[in-house]
Amino acid sequence: MENKQVYRLQGLSCANCAATFEKNVKAIATVKDAEVNFGAAKLTVIGEASIEELEKAGAFDGITVIPETERKEQKAEPFWKKKTNVVALISALFLLAGYIATYTIGERHIATIFLFIASIIIGGYHLLKTGINNLVRLQFDMNTLMTIAVIGAACIGEWKEGAVVVFLFAISEALERYSMDTARRSLQRLIDIAPKKATVLRDGKEHEVDVEDVVVGDTVLVKPGQKIAMDGIVIRGESSVNEAAITGESMPVAKTVGDEVYAGTMNGEGALEVQVTKRVEDTTIAKIIHLVEEAQAERAPTQQFVDRFARYYTPTIMLIALFVAIVPPLWLGGEWLTWVYRGLTVLVVGCPCALVISTPVAIVTAIGQAARQGVLIKGGVYLEEIGKISTMVFDKTGTLTTGTPEVTVIHPFGDLDEKEVLKIAAAIEKQSEHPLASAILRKAEASQISFDDLQVSEFRAMAGKGAAARVNGTMYYIGKPSLFSSTLSISENVRAQITHAQKQGNTVMLLGDETKVLGMIAVSDQLRENAAFVLETLRNLGITQTIMLTGDHEATARAVASSLPLTDIRAELLPEEKWTAIQTLQQQSGRIAMVGDGVNDAPALAAANIGIAMGDIGTDVALETADVVLMGDDLGKLPYVIRLGRKTMRIIQQNIAIAFLLKVLALVLIVPGWLTLWMAIFADMGATLLVLLNSLRLLRLDGISKSKK
Repeated sequence: MENKQVYRLQGLSCANCAATFEKNVKAIATVKDAEVNFGAAKLTVIGEASIEELEKAGAFDGITVIPETERKEQKAEPFWKKKTNVVALISALFLLAGYIATYTIGERHIATIFLFIASIIIGGYHLLKTGINNLVRLQFDMNTLMTIAVIGAACIGEWKEGAVVVFLFAISEALERYSMDTARRSLQRLIDIAPKKATVLRDGKEHEVDVEDVVVGDTVLVKPGQKIAMDGIVIRGESSVNEAAITGESMPVAKTVGDEVYAGTMNGEGALEVQVTKRVEDTTIAKIIHLVEEAQAERAPTQQFVDRFARYYTPTIMLIALFVAIVPPLWLGGEWLTWVYRGLTVLVVGCPCALVISTPVAIVTAIGQAARQGVLIKGGVYLEEIGKISTMVFDKTGTLTTGTPEVTVIHPFGDLDEKEVLKIAAAIEKQSEHPLASAILRKAEASQISFDDLQVSEFRAMAGKGAAARVNGTMYYIGKPSLFSSTLSISENVRAQITHAQKQGNTVMLLGDETKVLGMIAVSDQLRENAAFVLETLRNLGITQTIMLTGDHEATARAVASSLPLTDIRAELLPEEKWTAIQTLQQQSGRIAMVGDGVNDAPALAAANIGIAMGDIGTDVALETADVVLMGDDLGKLPYVIRLGRKTMRIIQQNIAIAFLLKVLALVLIVPGWLTLWMAIFADMGATLLVLLNSLRLLRLDGISKSKK
C-alpha cells in the first residue's frame, strides 16, 4: 500500500512557485510522486519525506509545511508583518535613500551606487537566487526573466533602474499573495467551521476531548449556543439548529430525537445529546471541504490552454528581447547601450505573472464563494460548462416537486377493502427506497395499520415499473398501470378511475396478484413553491429550453406542469430512457444541464454536460454522482449557479484580455524608447493587480438575494 501524506502550505505565493515547489518535491529520492494544489494551498506526497526535506524544497519561496492531521489553527498574518513584505519595505527604504543621494551627491557617486546595490540585494535575494538556479538548469520562468533584467541593468550601469525593478516586482508578488490568500479564505472559513473539541459523555461525566479522539457510538453533549462538533443523531433533547454553514440558509431547523445533525452547524436554545455516526474525517463538512479542494485543483480548459501557452511564451519573450538587444546595433547602426536597455525592458514587460494567474484566481474565488452559498462545484471545467448552458432538463419528483408525496386516494377493486389494500402495499414497499414507497408507509403509519403479521419474501424491484413480493404465500405486484396492462386485462371501470386520478395530477399505482387488479393507490407530490419563479428567472438569464423528464403518466405530468413555464414535457420514461433522451437533446440543442436528485436519475446526470443534484444535507449519492450539488435541497440556487458560471467565464476572458493587451501595448512603446525599465515593471504589476481585483469581484455575487423562497 502506498504511503500517502497530505500537508497544508503557508507562504505559497504564486502559481509559478507552486509548479517549482512540486518539481523540487518530486526530486526528493524517497518521493514517488507529488502534487501541489495551488488553489487550496495543499501538498500531497506519495512516498516518504520529512518536514525538513519538504521545507527545504520550498525554501526559495519561504514555504511552511504543516501535516493535515495537525489541526493547527492557521491565523492570517497581517500583511505588514509577513517576512517577505518587511524585506520589501527595507529594500524600499534603501531605494528611497538612493534617490535622495542621486539628487544630492549624484547618481554615479559610489555611495549612491552602494544604496541601490543594497536595495537590489535585500529585496531581490530570493528572486536572484531562484533566477540564477533556473538559468543554470535552463529553466525559463518569470524569475529567470527578472533576474536577467536586473543583472543586465547592473551591467550597463543602470543601478537605479535595477533597484526599482526589484522593488516593484516584490510589490507585485506581495499583491498576488494577498489576493490568493483572500481567494482561499472562503475555503479556510469552511475548514474552521467545525469545532476542534467535543464534550463527550462517559460514565455520566463530561469530558472535553479532541474531535479526532471521538469514535462512532460516543454520545456528545451540545449546549445551547455551541457549534455541533460531529455528525450524529439526536438521542435526547430538542432545539433549533442553524445549518447555514452547510446549506447557505440561515433559517433554523427544528431538531428532536431521531433527527440528524451535522458538524459545524450552530445549536440554538436547547441542549442536545447526539450519538456520533461518523468519524471526524467522514463528516459532511469534511466531505464538502475535500470536494472543494479537489475542485480548486481541477484545471479548467481555459487554464490548461494558458498553462500550455506559458511554456512557449517565456522562451519566446527571451528570443524577442535578444533580437531587440542585438539586431539594431549589429545591422542598423544602433547604440549598444540603448538597445540592450530596450531588450532588458522587453524581458520585464514579458513577465507572465498576470497571464499565469488570470484563470486560477478566478476559479478558486468562484468555487470557494459558491461553497459558502451552499453550492458545491466540482471543478473549473464545470464552471466553464455552466457558462455555456442554454438548455436545462429537470427530473420531476424531488426536483420540481418537494419529493415528499402523500397518498390522496385508495380505491379497492374486488374482495379487498381500503385497509387491506394499504396493508399489503405497505408490507411490500417497506423493502423499497422509492419516494412513492415512503408515501405509502407514512399513510399506513398515520392510519395505524400494522403489517408485522404478514410474511414477506422474494421481494424484487423492477426499475421504473414497480416492485413485487410474496406476501403470506401469494405473489403480489405494485407499480405503474403499464406493469399490469401487458399481462392482465384491466376493466373499463379501473381505466376510468386511473384516468380521473391522473388528470388531477396524481401518480397512480395499482396493486394486484397474478390474476387480477386488487386496488388503486393515487399519490400526489406538491410543486415546490419557488419552482415557477426559478424557471422564469432561468428564462430571463437566457436558458432558452426548460424540459421536464418523468416516469409518470403523460396526463399526470401535464397536470403537474400546467403552472410551470416549461418548453417541453417528456413522460413515461424509464431511467435508461431518460439517459437516451439526454443524448438526443445534446444532438439537437448542444450543451445540456440535467437537474435531479442524484439517485434514480444518476445515468441521466452522468450523460448530461453538467449534472446538478438537489441534495439534502449529507446525501452521499448526490455528492458523488453530480458535477454540481445544491446543498439544502434548494432549487432557488439554480439561477445563482448560472450567474456564477457566466460571470466567472466573463472575468476569465477579461483577465486574459487585460494581460495580453497591456503586454502588447508595452512592447509597442519599447521600440521607440518610450518605456523605461521601471515603467515596464509598473505596467506588469498593474496588469497583475487588475487581474486580481477583477477576479475578486466574484466575492460580491450573492446566491440568495435573487432567489425567491
